[in-house]
Amino acid sequence: MREAADGEGRRARRHDPRRRERVLDAALEVLVEDGVAGITHRKVAARADVPLGSVTYHFASLTELCARAFARYVERRSTEYEALFAEVTSRAKLVDVLVELVRGGPDRHRSAVLGFELHLAALRDPALRALTEEWTRSSRAVLARFTGRETAARLDALLEGMIMHALLSTEPEPRAETRTAIVRTLGPATGSGT
Repeated sequence: MREAADGEGRRARRHDPRRRERVLDAALEVLVEDGVAGITHRKVAARADVPLGSVTYHFASLTELCARAFARYVERRSTEYEALFAEVTSRAKLVDVLVELVRGGPDRHRSAVLGFELHLAALRDPALRALTEEWTRSSRAVLARFTGRETAARLDALLEGMIMHALLSTEPEPRAETRTAIVRTLGPATGSGT
């Protein structure tokens, strides 16, 4: 009996200052696997390895949890997107980065799935549209540094469409065709070298 009185044998409540962030990261993983339609507090709690009550303590509803998780995604993705272009110093390098963006590996696949889940959710939840607009402004601003605003808008739309097709296709488009579409959207090269 002394052990029980001392609290031994019971799960100790541990101090976890990053629990909220871990729950958000877990929610993003569930969104990748199951989409907005498949997310539950229980799935997120299991993925985060926290008690169910921790999820509902931090996020009163699934709507709030998804909104906060998507906001975390947009913030991170904007930073990652900016970093993709850090070494771009020529038009050729820009095209290389854009082709790789469309054809990217598992990390980019995960990010694209989250992006499209956010866009689909925003169709039904106007509160999420602010996040899609924030992402669009951010990505276009990065592209506009190399292309100008009008071309950046066209290029952004092309990239999103090509990424969606790449996710859904059972046979990837040849790299040369991806490159050609991007080069055509960029338009003629200017004398500036970018």
